[in-house]
Amino acid sequence: MTDNTVLAQLRELTGTETDMTANLANASALLKMHLPDINWAGFYLFDGAELVLGPFQGLPACIRIPLGKGVCGTAAERRATIIVPDVHLFPGHIACDAASRSEIVVPLLHGNGTLYGVLDVDSATPNRFTDSDRVFLETFASVLMETLHNPEHGSMQTPGSRLR
Repeated sequence: MTDNTVLAQLRELTGTETDMTANLANASALLKMHLPDINWAGFYLFDGAELVLGPFQGLPACIRIPLGKGVCGTAAERRATIIVPDVHLFPGHIACDAASRSEIVVPLLHGNGTLYGVLDVDSATPNRFTDSDRVFLETFASVLMETLHNPEHGSMQTPGSRLR
């Protein structure tokens, strides 16, 4: 399956569905199915104070991550994608799955730059993620955010409203 096919499938899966949890669950399953050699794909959602585990595919994970902590918290705080070739060399790495060796985290941002959460993908292979993966996952995140913020669905459901 090509990246463009995956993006089309994401649009098809999420295009008319208004439930945030359902859309994020299908998105994580789609990534787990499409990306070779990964052991975790999912979302952490910003509740206004910290990142909270959302839908994912993989082993059970850390539930809460403060901004600025670990790869996810750092990417969220910087609002920038981070590729980590070897998580053991990343200062403050939070090891949810001991098998993970490399990681890419893409922030999920509203059009105005407001943080919604992060997309986190891990691999047991060191140096697994490339610039091509970054481009694809940033596009994937952008398509997903467009779907979650589709005016035809009414106002965007925020993570904090579901978690409190």
